[in-house]
Amino acid sequence: MKRLIVAVLLAIIGFSAVALPSITLLQRNGKINEIPLLDNRFRIDHKVDKITLLFFRTRGAPAVVLVKPDGSKLYAPQALKNEKLDWFDEPSYDLITISDPTPGPWQVVGSIQPNSRIMVLGEIELHVDPLPPLLFRGETLKVSGKVTNDGKPIQVGYFRDVVSLFVEFISTNNDSYANFGAGTQSVTAFRDDGREFDERPMDGIFTGEFKLSFPAGEWQPEFFIETPILKRRVVKEPLIIAEPPFTYQLELGANKDLEHELTLHIDPDIVKPDTVIFQGKIFYPNGEEQMFTLNEEERLYRKVMIENYDWGRYSIELSAFGENVNGREFMATLPMYKFEIERPIEKVPELPMADNKSAMDQVAPEIVENSMSTSTMIIIITLGNVVVLLIGWLAIRIFVQNKPIKFAFKLPSFKKKSDIESDDLEVENEKRDANGSKNDKSGDILNLSMSDD
Repeated sequence: MKRLIVAVLLAIIGFSAVALPSITLLQRNGKINEIPLLDNRFRIDHKVDKITLLFFRTRGAPAVVLVKPDGSKLYAPQALKNEKLDWFDEPSYDLITISDPTPGPWQVVGSIQPNSRIMVLGEIELHVDPLPPLLFRGETLKVSGKVTNDGKPIQVGYFRDVVSLFVEFISTNNDSYANFGAGTQSVTAFRDDGREFDERPMDGIFTGEFKLSFPAGEWQPEFFIETPILKRRVVKEPLIIAEPPFTYQLELGANKDLEHELTLHIDPDIVKPDTVIFQGKIFYPNGEEQMFTLNEEERLYRKVMIENYDWGRYSIELSAFGENVNGREFMATLPMYKFEIERPIEKVPELPMADNKSAMDQVAPEIVENSMSTSTMIIIITLGNVVVLLIGWLAIRIFVQNKPIKFAFKLPSFKKKSDIESDDLEVENEKRDANGSKNDKSGDILNLSMSDD
């Protein structure tokens, strides 16, 4: 049994009323890819072993309900337990995949869009325009891609809601280039909605622009669409993204009256110098901004004159427009160019020796006066602290201890030396008299003894 994957895309496409059967057989003959859907009914042939249905409905409406030929119903939550049923319930559409569907008439119930058609998807292919062979960092690219069904663009109303074109650049990890080990750079996603750079909505063609803002080196571009219903990938040959073909040379002004001069050199091996136009903005250290434009000239350089605001940081933002040597028009945003002028160190002039001496003579009295005033302040503060402590002690003694204040001072007596000496003499005489009387008595006793005569 052959396997057929069918998608039912319901879009708002008006068509004239014709006499068609209410039940439509879903099968492909290689020529017809769209079949009208009448009364929300369709029929699945017995040879189909797998079918994918995509129903677009009013945004925010509940998921549709499928009614099988035997009258039983299929709901979105049943996909959690039913291995033969996959159901993607999105805000504006239902994507349903059924394995081994029951042959016979089916019906869909829900807020699906009126005047819709069933489109049977055949061989789905992704086609992407080749990238230019000569690219450089900072350049803005415009790419286009389209999805075809059996070689024809898919032009169904709500197809843009489920399909986006993604662009990636994958590093080849060639150690000869600066992007070695840079990994994958996801550039952008394009939609077929007629916005930004997309030219026409719902025509199956995706158009967009992106900047090559990643490092220069060898990259492999890949384009792919990946949805629950479609998965296609296109891998391109590796290409080289070169450094910008512009170099800078700065000449600073010698003094404040002369401007700084920035020279932009153009590489003639990559771009045509006589077609290059520069547009940019200068950011000055004082916050001012200045726009400038450098038109085409038949020479390999351009000059930008920058006002000299003395020291500080200067930044120049640049964009380049022109034609490369292959004749392709390009538009590029160049890296910001910055330079900084350091603040000059001002030297203080030295004073002559005589002036230094006189200055010191003037400063010395001030130093002495300051030192004297400092010592005076220390004495005043010390005396003040002593007075405060004394007052505190008196207050505690009177009011806390209830003790009177008594000042008992014993004054020493002072006598003349003569008086002291006379008093000492009298004391000594008294002692001598006492001793003398005693000696006399002893002498008397000794005298009363008989002598040898």
